[in-house]
Amino acid sequence: MKSYYRVMLGRKSVCAKECVAGNFIGADFDIRQDLSPRLPEDWRTFNREFIPIFLQLHPDKSRIAAGLACGALWTISKGICQGDTILSPDGENHYHVGEVIGDYTYEPKGILPHRRAVRWLSKTIDRAKMSDALRNSAGAMGTVGNITAHGSEIEALLDDGEPDEAIEDLAAFAMEKHLEDFLVHNWSQSVFAKEYDIYQEDGERGQQYPTDTGAIDILAISKNKQTLLVIELKKGRASDVVVGQILRYMGYVEAELAEEHQSVRGVIIALEDDQRIKRALAMVPSIEFYRYQISFKLLKA
Repeated sequence: MKSYYRVMLGRKSVCAKECVAGNFIGADFDIRQDLSPRLPEDWRTFNREFIPIFLQLHPDKSRIAAGLACGALWTISKGICQGDTILSPDGENHYHVGEVIGDYTYEPKGILPHRRAVRWLSKTIDRAKMSDALRNSAGAMGTVGNITAHGSEIEALLDDGEPDEAIEDLAAFAMEKHLEDFLVHNWSQSVFAKEYDIYQEDGERGQQYPTDTGAIDILAISKNKQTLLVIELKKGRASDVVVGQILRYMGYVEAELAEEHQSVRGVIIALEDDQRIKRALAMVPSIEFYRYQISFKLLKA
């Protein structure tokens, strides 16, 4: 099954023109070695080897920043498959679109030396024509992001320049489809913003942060840097599954990311009150449960 990724080509898309002209995407992160013999099928194995290397090169960075950087490097070098579609912003409110057609190569004398060959389309996508949900996902911070959930809209935009009429942001949000993007986009108005910030460093953001049991919806850090917060959205899943998942994520953060002075807390967010989740969390005081509400406002045209 084809996947869709948003890939930044250098900070603020500074390398976009050269990448399009040269028919490739790439990454750097100061890892100056050929990764060809060191790209396992599992990104966890890659991260275990390269996080220490990254931290040696960048002793001022945190383990969270190292994990994001190494995860992005593995995704571009190995995780993205031939046939997958790439969207890359040009810095001028348009997105170049291409198909990955080659495996990993290393070009030590060029920009973004860890590369994949891409067949770029002649057509670009205007950011203004995207739905709010796709615009938020495609504009999220970070080097690479999986936007496969918006594949049908991307294909529609490539087909005739207009998104599928069936895409209704508010309706999808009500079904928890785009709650994550909505929360990230409106973080400053959320109940968490007073105490926490979404984790970010060097353009990498703690949204869909990879772990060895899946991706954390949102990873936040307290303003005093003492607490890491794992936020998991229920998204229609069974209560026991959500509770088990967030516990696994918190265990990963505790073991792999948290510094000695940092604690780990969790939050589950759902549309409806859930007695089963509340019963389970009564025994886990480090996890809180939140509901969200949708409100409508009618404006006379």
